[in-house]
Amino acid sequence: MWRVDKFVIKGPHRLKGTIDAGGSKNAALPIMFATLLAEGRHSVRNVPRLADMEFSQRMLLHFGCPVEQRFHKSFGADWMVDATKITSSEAPYDYVRKMRASFFCMGPLLARTGRARVSLPGGCAIGARPIDLHLMALEKLGADIVQTNGYAEASCKGRLRGGKVIFPKVSVGATENALMAAVLAQGTSVIENAAREPEIQSLAKALRGMGAMISGEGTSTIEVQGVEKLRPMDFAIPPDRIEVATYLIGAQMSGGDVTVRGACADDMEVVLQMLEQTGAKVERGADYVRVIGSEKIRPVDAITAPFPGFPTDVQAQWITLMTQADGDSLVTETIFENRFMHVPELVRMGADLTISGSSVRIKGKRGTLHGAPVMATDLRASASLVLAACVADGESEIKRIYHLDRGYETMEHKLEALGAEVDRHVDS
Repeated sequence: MWRVDKFVIKGPHRLKGTIDAGGSKNAALPIMFATLLAEGRHSVRNVPRLADMEFSQRMLLHFGCPVEQRFHKSFGADWMVDATKITSSEAPYDYVRKMRASFFCMGPLLARTGRARVSLPGGCAIGARPIDLHLMALEKLGADIVQTNGYAEASCKGRLRGGKVIFPKVSVGATENALMAAVLAQGTSVIENAAREPEIQSLAKALRGMGAMISGEGTSTIEVQGVEKLRPMDFAIPPDRIEVATYLIGAQMSGGDVTVRGACADDMEVVLQMLEQTGAKVERGADYVRVIGSEKIRPVDAITAPFPGFPTDVQAQWITLMTQADGDSLVTETIFENRFMHVPELVRMGADLTISGSSVRIKGKRGTLHGAPVMATDLRASASLVLAACVADGESEIKRIYHLDRGYETMEHKLEALGAEVDRHVDS
C-alpha cells in the first residue's frame, strides 16, 4: 500500500548542479514482462526503484517467477528473474487495477503458455486507455479471445501464427504487446502503424538479445520472424527521457544550470529544440545533456504527438514552464482527453491559465507563482507542481506524491542536489 506522503517545498530556488539519469520506467515495464517469454534466469540491470516496478515484481512472483534484487548505493537496482516455470497464466483484477501496464503480460503469457487470462484495466485519471487494440493485434496473430466477467481470456492451440497487424491509430502499449507475442509465433508477422518511441526500440533490442528476429523498430513498420524458443535476457534499462526532460525544464524555469549524466539527447530532441526556442542554451554530449537557463523565457506553443513529436508525458511540465514565459502561449493535448487536472492546482499557485477544449492558454509572466497547498492527481501532474513549487515565492505543500513515486526515483534527493529545498513528510 502507498504511503500517503507529501512534499513541502520552499522557493524560489535556481536549480544548479549535476545529477544522474535514472532507468526508464516506460522501458522497464514491458521488458520485465518479456522475461516470461523464455525459460531460465534473466538479468535486467539499471531497473528504477519505483512503485510500478514493485507491482511488476509482485506480478512476476504471482506467475511463479522468483525475483532477486541487488540495489545500487544511490538509486536503481539489478534484477534476476527466474522464469524457468510459469505456474499461473492469470493476472487478477487486484494487480491490474493498481498498474495498467500489467496488461503487458498478456502477449508473453499467451505466446509461451498458449493461454492468458487478464483483468480488464478500465479507465484511469488521465482518460480512457482502451485495450481493444491489444486484443485486435493478438487475434491477428491467431489468438481466440473472449471477454467475460471483467476479464479478457486469450488462448491458442500450439503456437501463435504470424500475421499482419495494422493499427488504426498509434499505440505504444499495443505495439509492445504485439511485438512480444509475435517473437514466438510461427511464421512472419508485420506490424504497421507501429509506435516509434525509444521504449519500443529498447524492447526490440532486449528481445533481439534473447534470440528474436526483429527489424524495423523505430519506424512505422516492424517485421518479426518468429522463432521456436528464446534464451534468457541480459539487458540494461536505458535512461528515462521523461525524467531527464523534467529536470532540464526545471533548469530553464528557474534560470538555473542543470547537467544530467547518462541522458540520451537523441531520445528527446524535440524537447531540447523547443527549450532552445524559449531561449535556453542546450549542450548535447555523448553521455550527458546540459541546459543553461536564460534571463527571459520566450513563449513557445506545444502540441503533443506520438514520437518523434512532443511527448504527452512532458505536457504538464511544459505548461508550468510557460507560466514563467514573457508572453502568451498555447499547449494542446492530442493523446489523452483528461490530462489537464494539474491546471486548477497551478491556478491556486497564481498561474493565469484557461482551458478551452483540448488546449490551455497560458498568460506567462516570470515570478507570478506563489506557494500554496496543492493536490497531485497523476504522475506527470505531480512533477509539474513540484517544478512550480521550486520557483514559487514561499512554501508549497504537494499532497498525494505517491503518484510521483510511480515515475521519479528519489526526486527529493535529486532536487536537493540541485539546490532546491524539499522535505518529504507523512501527510496527516
